[in-house]
Amino acid sequence: MWNQILPALRITVVLTVLTGVIYPGVVTPICQLLFPHQANGSLIVRDGKVIGSALLGQNFSKPEYVHPRPSSAGNEGYDAANSSGSNLGPTSKKLADRVKASVDAFRKENPDFTGPIPADLLTSSGSGLDPHLSIASVEAQAARIAKARGVGTDQIHELITQSTESRDLGFLGEPRVNVLGFNMLLDERLPIRK
Repeated sequence: MWNQILPALRITVVLTVLTGVIYPGVVTPICQLLFPHQANGSLIVRDGKVIGSALLGQNFSKPEYVHPRPSSAGNEGYDAANSSGSNLGPTSKKLADRVKASVDAFRKENPDFTGPIPADLLTSSGSGLDPHLSIASVEAQAARIAKARGVGTDQIHELITQSTESRDLGFLGEPRVNVLGFNMLLDERLPIRK
């Protein structure tokens, strides 16, 4: 029996030291040196205060901002401590009701938009914290944002073009817009006059 238990204990100790002490001890300082912004959570700071992360979605509901996709993370959504999808399947009545409510809310908030609603405005991501929207989803909200800010939609479309992130490595994923970054750009370039 000991000739089976001792090798298992040895491998447990070796792997614990290797993966729990040595690897993090080497990788952490290298990342802090080469990629300090990313290694510390890609935090976005404005006026000396952290307002979010470029990697985590957050909710925006005012008409002058781009609204993100729905979130299933936590009871109120956008809870980074409870990152998860809804796990509801295509035959789920609860999912159908939630999507219908999202369609109704979108149509009410964006009465000038008449086309098909982009899917990412109606469905949550796997993590519930996706910080990006498709270009079509941002453009679908352009008229509402322009009206709330008292500018033309052409100015909003120009900012969408400037904010579009290309595919990773040139071929992975789709072009997209970071919601927090875009909303910050709106405040910077097209502030609401009071």
